[in-house]
Amino acid sequence: MFAGYLTVAERCEVCDLDFRRLDAGDGPAVFVILLLGVIVVGLALVVEVRFTPPYWLHLVLWLPLTIGLALVMLPPLKAWLIAQHYRHDLLDDRPGA
Repeated sequence: MFAGYLTVAERCEVCDLDFRRLDAGDGPAVFVILLLGVIVVGLALVVEVRFTPPYWLHLVLWLPLTIGLALVMLPPLKAWLIAQHYRHDLLDDRPGA
């Protein structure tokens, strides 16, 4: 489905489906922000209440985790949203769109 990390291929290599009409927009980024916010803030609060570490340790813990999870979550969420566009026939067939 992807030609690069987040670049959608023009066509499916197996069934020759045209991917150019399918677009996830900013949806994957929004989902990642919301999901990571819940996960990271929840974990940070638990760590703060149980262990009371210094602020620099929070930075060392949560910054790499946030960046790593965001990079891991983006491609599957983008693929899922594109699949939902196809499944629900949300192809952009309007003239001039």
